[in-house]
Amino acid sequence: VFFSRGGGGGGGGGGGRPPRGAAAPDDLAAGLIAALGFPERVAKARGEGALLMASGTAAELGDGSRLRSAPWLAVAVADRPPHAASARVRLGAVIDEDTARAAAAHLLTAGEEVRWEDGDLIARAAERLGAIELSVRPLRTPDPALVRAALLDGLRAEGLGLLRWSPDALTLRARLGFLHRTLGGAWPDVAEDRALLERADDWLEPELSRARRRADLGRIDAGQALNRLLPWATGEAVRLDELAPERLEVPSGSRIRVDYTAEHGQPVLAVKLQELFGLAETPRVAGVPVLVHLLSPAGRPAAVTADLASFWQGGYRAVRAELRGRYPKHPWPEDPATAEPTRHTNARLRR
Repeated sequence: VFFSRGGGGGGGGGGGRPPRGAAAPDDLAAGLIAALGFPERVAKARGEGALLMASGTAAELGDGSRLRSAPWLAVAVADRPPHAASARVRLGAVIDEDTARAAAAHLLTAGEEVRWEDGDLIARAAERLGAIELSVRPLRTPDPALVRAALLDGLRAEGLGLLRWSPDALTLRARLGFLHRTLGGAWPDVAEDRALLERADDWLEPELSRARRRADLGRIDAGQALNRLLPWATGEAVRLDELAPERLEVPSGSRIRVDYTAEHGQPVLAVKLQELFGLAETPRVAGVPVLVHLLSPAGRPAAVTADLASFWQGGYRAVRAELRGRYPKHPWPEDPATAEPTRHTNARLRR
């Protein structure tokens, strides 16, 4: 029985050998014996002397091996040097696909493969001999349950940013996160993707079940879906705007957006200082005082406080002394408690 060496030279045949790469009867007999003895070492060529065994081990042939042109091999002897990515074939014999299938029949599998791979959903019917792919074709109608599971894997791997998050959706998520931290109870935990994915059935259906690929995830309106998590059953959902309003009205009449995304968790109200004249108490949301960013006429923070009463009594004088010369067109009264709140300059106030 003839085995050819995988590393160099021609191998131990003798005269009358068939042309390079062809398989003589002795070679085929040797291949059958090796394949039956080591079915997990049945290997398919991947080009340039590279092979993949049914076991999943990568292997390679030496540059001078007469086996390099064979599409299938039965590897009899191989070793893997330390830290090497592939095993080196020392002895092997040519086989064909039918022999590989017969010898490693217990490794044959066929079925649907639906998974998240390289940033998108892959759906195909595949036949494999262990790790070796024998045939593959796209699936037009994959199992919906497998598709849903694969899309969830994608969301876990890449995050809920795969969905469509409008500014309003991001604001809603931040408001709900604030209420969960502050009030708990029926208000859902939405801060971490993990927590939301654990409740995918509660808020991502039916959109998730209709999705078939990455692009479909990008069409899901995350804000609309998040609304399903509001505590409708307890009646608390109708209090969302009361407990965590999107905007607060200030003494000037402006409605200022509240920022619930700050890392420290305290809502932030960024508003021009002159618009708060006469407001003694710090606004609160869900019982929590907002952190007021008092802005200069240029829109830059002049002071930050969660206690407006103390600011008017102390900090305001320092801010007034620093900024009234820089912004003379804007009002800087000595007593802000009795001054008219405004978003305009002195010139507009005189008209």
